[in-house]
Amino acid sequence: MSKINSIITIGREFGSGGREIGEKLAAQMGVTLYDKEMLAVAAKESGICEEIFETHDEKPTNSFLYSLVMDTYSMGYSGNTYSDMPINHKVFLAQFDAIKKIADKGPCILVGRCADYALEKYTNVINVFIHADLDERIHRIARLYNISDAKAKDMIVKTDKKRASYYNYYTNKRWSDAQSYDVCFSSSQLGIDGTTEAIASYVALKERIGKVSI
Repeated sequence: MSKINSIITIGREFGSGGREIGEKLAAQMGVTLYDKEMLAVAAKESGICEEIFETHDEKPTNSFLYSLVMDTYSMGYSGNTYSDMPINHKVFLAQFDAIKKIADKGPCILVGRCADYALEKYTNVINVFIHADLDERIHRIARLYNISDAKAKDMIVKTDKKRASYYNYYTNKRWSDAQSYDVCFSSSQLGIDGTTEAIASYVALKERIGKVSI
């Protein structure tokens, strides 16, 4: 497949294989994947240590702080003008600035972290959500982390709740709701390779019929 013109954002249920699918897509399309790599970029750009970004990674904040963040963000603050803000505020804005800077460099794949919302004004973005049956996710996480099914289920529930709360706070959409994305795929139905192929086909079709402008 020739190199794409689109930026792909991937939202994912924990254990659905979203990271692996993103990696396969990136290799197939000849672009860079950013997952936790976004945190490293944000740390480098902002001067805040990467461990702080990891501590706050996709974790919800309280609604009062959220309102402060969004008020400031809407006023167009850049990465060098919020040195006196609370750390949660700095982390949020620095990560969103980093996502935009990554996207400005060209086509790529961004996993999680409200990247679809950060890039909502970009015309060449395709937003994907990947879900899977709970039993399959449990077995996948139990295998990957070498834990019991019960512990895997608890990890899945907590992680999905955290991601949903974070996404729902910082965007005007709902996490995992089909209307929040351009397209949703079940990795249970298609498998990892099948889901990768389906997303690649969807991207190719959208670019061919001119629904993604650059």
